[in-house]
Amino acid sequence: MNDEKNVLTEQAEQKDAFDPAGGAINVCDRIDHTALKPVATEEDIVKLCREAVEYGFASVCVNTFYLPLCRKLLKEKDETGVNCCVVIGFPLGACATEAKIFETLYAVREGADEIDMVINVGAIKAGQDEVAAGDIRGVREACRGKILKVIIETGLLTDEEKVRATTVAALSGADFVKTCTGFSAGAATTADVSLIRATLDSLESAGSTPHVKIKASGGIRTYEDALSMIFAGADRLGASAGVKIAQEQAQQNGGQVPV
Repeated sequence: MNDEKNVLTEQAEQKDAFDPAGGAINVCDRIDHTALKPVATEEDIVKLCREAVEYGFASVCVNTFYLPLCRKLLKEKDETGVNCCVVIGFPLGACATEAKIFETLYAVREGADEIDMVINVGAIKAGQDEVAAGDIRGVREACRGKILKVIIETGLLTDEEKVRATTVAALSGADFVKTCTGFSAGAATTADVSLIRATLDSLESAGSTPHVKIKASGGIRTYEDALSMIFAGADRLGASAGVKIAQEQAQQNGGQVPV
């Protein structure tokens, strides 16, 4: 394990080679490099962390079981530049609020920097917005000081429900609204990102919330996919294809794309 940590630290010192020059969009530093499948092994997580440092990704996103390993590999963010992100109530969002809070408290204790929780989709579908809000507020309180992203699972919602879910998440303290888990119906679309952005901008303009960001996740597999989400309004991207995206960026104009 010590050898792994030394390698990751050395890669962190060299990662500037992967960063594009100023004045361009760097897709890499918006990517949450993801390994959430139930068959993920320790070997997969070590590889995930290596790649995140090598390509300068924003975070690694894992299930809570692998958080201690990621924390050991990545040490502190100021050493590697990579955050540890975990999912809560994943992928259904249908567990009790108390269960989500307990899992969140564990994640905070073990050093998570970012929390991606799944909204109570059934509550949104039933029009029980206050139930969904209470769920989010419980997790928000448990991870105070950490980045909270709320997954609304757009593939299961109508446009009206997407607007309500976005509003509930933003008003309940989310730092990001995230599109999908990638484990259910649908995938991230530019139309959904644009709709979420318009909803959040309206709330901010009305003084209801501070600026809330967007994470597009689900089916983002190419550099072109990544750029389309960014131009639609996404601030962060969840992807298991991060390395492929980074390599495609490097092949196009030295990784530089005009803003």
